[in-house]
Amino acid sequence: MLIVGIAARQAASPTAAVQAGFSRGAIDPKLFAPVHGAFNGPMADALTRWKQE
Repeated sequence: MLIVGIAARQAASPTAAVQAGFSRGAIDPKLFAPVHGAFNGPMADALTRWKQE
């Protein structure tokens, strides 16, 4: 019950109201499914090269 009360007060705070008003554009799908298949392309390349040595 305490956590529910805290969450309700946080959601009703002026800061939460302002942040909820920020408009968010469409999320770029490449952020979650990059062409190279890794979230960190350079590191994935480095690990692949290291593994082949």
